Amino acid sequence: MPETQVLERIKDAEREADEIVADAKEEAEQRVTEARAEADDIREQARAEADEMAEEQLESAREEIESERARILEEGDTEREELESSAEGRLDDVVDDVIERFEEAVHAQT
Repeated sequence: MPETQVLERIKDAEREADEIVADAKEEAEQRVTEARAEADDIREQARAEADEMAEEQLESAREEIESERARILEEGDTEREELESSAEGRLDDVVDDVIERFEEAVHAQT
C-alpha cells in the first residue's frame, strides 16, 4: 500500500475518532442536561408533596385543636350548669337562713 493511502487512511481514522469523541461529548452533555432537568422535576415534585403533607398535618392539628376546644367548652358548660343547679337548690335554704338571722337580730334588739 502506498504511503499516501496509508496517510489518508490514518487521517480518515483520526477524523472518525474525532467525530466519535465529539458525538460522545455531545451525548454526555445531553444526558447531563436531561439528568439535571429530571433532578429539578424530582425536587419540585418532592417539594409539592412536602407542602401537601405539611398542609394535611396542619389541617389535622387544627381539627384536633378544635375538637379539644369543643370538649373544654362542653365541660365548662356542664360544670357551670351543675354549679347553677347546686346554687339554685341552696337558694331557699340561704333565704330561710338570712330571714331567720334577721328575725333573731330584730328580736335581740327588742
